Amino acid sequence: LTAMAEQQQQFYLLLGNLMSPDNNVRKQSEETYDTILGQTKITFLLQAIRDASAAEEVKQMAAVLLRRLLSSSFEEIYPGLTLEMQTVIKTELLTSIQHETSPNIRKKVCDIAAELTRNLIDDDGNNQWPEVHVSQSKGLPLWTKRTLTLHPPPSQVISALLQTMEDQSNPRVQAHAAAALINFTEDCPKSLLIPYLDSLVQHLHVIMVAKLQELIQKGTKLVLEQVVTSIASVADTAEEKFVPYYDLFMPSLKHIVENAVQKELRLLRGKTIECISLIGLAVGKEKFMPDASAVMQLLLKTQTDFNDLEDDDPQISYMISAWARMCKILGKEFQQYLPVVMGPLMKTASIKPEVALLDTQDMENISEDDGWEFVNLGDQQSFGIKTAGLEEKATACQMLVCYAKELKEGFVEYTEQVVKLMVPLLKGLMMGVSLTVSRVRVAAAESMPLLLECARVRGPDYLTQMWHFMCDALIKAIGTEPDSDVLSEIMHSFAKCIELMGDGCLNNEHFEELGGILKGKLEEHFKNQELRQAKRQDEDYDEQVEESLQDEDENDVYILTKVSDILHSVFSSYKEKVLPWFEQLLQLIVQLICPSRPWADRQWGLCIFDDVVEHCSPASFKYAEYFLRPMLQSLCDTSPEVRQAAAYGVGVMAQYGGENYRPFCTEAIPLLVRVIQAADSRSKENVNATENCISAVGKVMRFRPECVNVNEILPHWLSWLPLNEDKEEAVHTFDFLCDLIESNNPIVLGPDNANLPKIFLIIADGVANESVKSEDACSKRLANVIRQVQVSAGLWTQCVSTLNETQQKAIQDLLNTA
Repeated sequence: LTAMAEQQQQFYLLLGNLMSPDNNVRKQSEETYDTILGQTKITFLLQAIRDASAAEEVKQMAAVLLRRLLSSSFEEIYPGLTLEMQTVIKTELLTSIQHETSPNIRKKVCDIAAELTRNLIDDDGNNQWPEVHVSQSKGLPLWTKRTLTLHPPPSQVISALLQTMEDQSNPRVQAHAAAALINFTEDCPKSLLIPYLDSLVQHLHVIMVAKLQELIQKGTKLVLEQVVTSIASVADTAEEKFVPYYDLFMPSLKHIVENAVQKELRLLRGKTIECISLIGLAVGKEKFMPDASAVMQLLLKTQTDFNDLEDDDPQISYMISAWARMCKILGKEFQQYLPVVMGPLMKTASIKPEVALLDTQDMENISEDDGWEFVNLGDQQSFGIKTAGLEEKATACQMLVCYAKELKEGFVEYTEQVVKLMVPLLKGLMMGVSLTVSRVRVAAAESMPLLLECARVRGPDYLTQMWHFMCDALIKAIGTEPDSDVLSEIMHSFAKCIELMGDGCLNNEHFEELGGILKGKLEEHFKNQELRQAKRQDEDYDEQVEESLQDEDENDVYILTKVSDILHSVFSSYKEKVLPWFEQLLQLIVQLICPSRPWADRQWGLCIFDDVVEHCSPASFKYAEYFLRPMLQSLCDTSPEVRQAAAYGVGVMAQYGGENYRPFCTEAIPLLVRVIQAADSRSKENVNATENCISAVGKVMRFRPECVNVNEILPHWLSWLPLNEDKEEAVHTFDFLCDLIESNNPIVLGPDNANLPKIFLIIADGVANESVKSEDACSKRLANVIRQVQVSAGLWTQCVSTLNETQQKAIQDLLNTA
């Protein structure tokens, strides 16, 4: 054993040397590492990953090496291991995922497990490690994520935790089991939890009743606090499925809030308030309404005693979140409680952090443990900020956003004080230190368009005044915000504000500043890509570096989408008047659509030119030399996202572009048809692009019929309907379909109305898939088509008989609502 421990220590040294900045040391260590046998490597690397006492960078290095080993040498090593050794590897990885406290290491171990699983999927697609499931899921068009799901059966986890929770002799263990149950239910998908819901809820009720007795008799509360949070977590996941258990818990929970008034029970009371509001949100207004008034009175009572609460009272943050949930449940009816709620909420949202300028001497007396963070300014001076209260401030700001969103004009009384609070919060930095947690700045950004919406009822002058108060700060923040997550939120909100305020909301100075900032963002985008390419040539380049480069790339592309959002709002508000201003960005956007750029660049570059065509035509044609060829070539691109952007462009060319675009509409048709008729055009990753192509063909026939042989294309187009994924384009296609039917188009209706059953099928599927909503103008027109058929009994029977039950119900729904 000692020999083994010694070898492990030597292995740790070797791992350390593999990370050495000294090239010679590193090279020598790599040579030594390469001589170690595969099985031994696996044993040592696993031990390093699981060793709680090992330094984080050693564990990280071990995780990267193990993943690399499984990806490059799986066939040479793994099949030669004993069955026992293979089981040990799997068990160690699963245990590590479940118990590792460092999120960074846990992610790396998930990657190892994913790598192993991928290698254990045989040629027929069977997974030989059933406890783990790996799926490739494609997120919104921007990036691919790997997800790894562990499958110990939920029943096993739940029963083990409940058994431990029922161990009355050991409260500390009970509390831990309850905490584990909270983590489990928070991450457990609803569908997996439902089969065990009844037994889980009944057990929790028994434990809660016992612990409530204990509190009354002995004053012990630790387990009860955790059990209350477990119930909240279960309700939050189960949603409407929790309705049958509502009456089992609500009386006891209200009893706790009414009676747990002693100082030492503040946390229990706060958690119970949270639990009640989460259950209310889960079961919905109808079920909760009979108790809503009583619960509101309890909350109001706590709130009135609020002024007597100490600043660090844990109930405050629970109360603030509970009010916002109550607002979501009650909707407009919540407005009456605002006078009581807003005082404490504004007080918390207005917490100012303590800041100090200290020299090195003062620094010695203050430790970072006291909640201070420091930045060294040089010259023996440091700038410090005390972060206490900033998380509560962030929650309070998020709640203000929630009220503005839910209550709209009902919140108008408070818009002025809230906007005065929020605008200064957009400036996050002082001396290079963040004065607010990023959540505060995100909430401040999010609140801007919502507050404008609330203020609308006061008329255009009041609205314009408010916009002037926020506009400069928003533009400045886009230029200075260092955190990309916050930046994207600020840009998104700014775009929404422009859409809301419309033409004339930006003056020349605003445009000048905005142009400079957007130009800077685009230039930075290209520069960052070059830097990443350079890092890939670096000698230190490895999988870990690649991972962080991909993260950076995702962030960059996300900011690019926000540049596109802002330009979209400017074009849609100002139309062709804004083109001279846009010219300073033109060459950068042209650079985005070069064939050599990554697909995301080309996608968003095309989206920007789509907007130019849609909102600035016919004047847009003067830039046609820059984008028309790339756009037509992109119709057949290998990336579906690029195809989608190009197809949308052809559609708006036909609809808005004007005479000059006619030959290009003609040229596009065969290219669009080729994409639609490709074998895999309806696969999950291709369907959105394909539907945009179908819509574009429809728009050319509808708005530029002289550019295409309508009679030849129309039967094909009809056979491609309905569109199920892209709801916006679906509405365009249904509008055109209505035009054709209402004008008795012989090709669409067919000889003796033979195509009507097919048209019924298209309409029924559209309604069933919610591609047509009752508020869409075309839904009335479609309903009229159906009513006309109803008059002829024979035809009606013929059309309805081809529909299944869901489709028949959809037709009925359409007749009832439109």
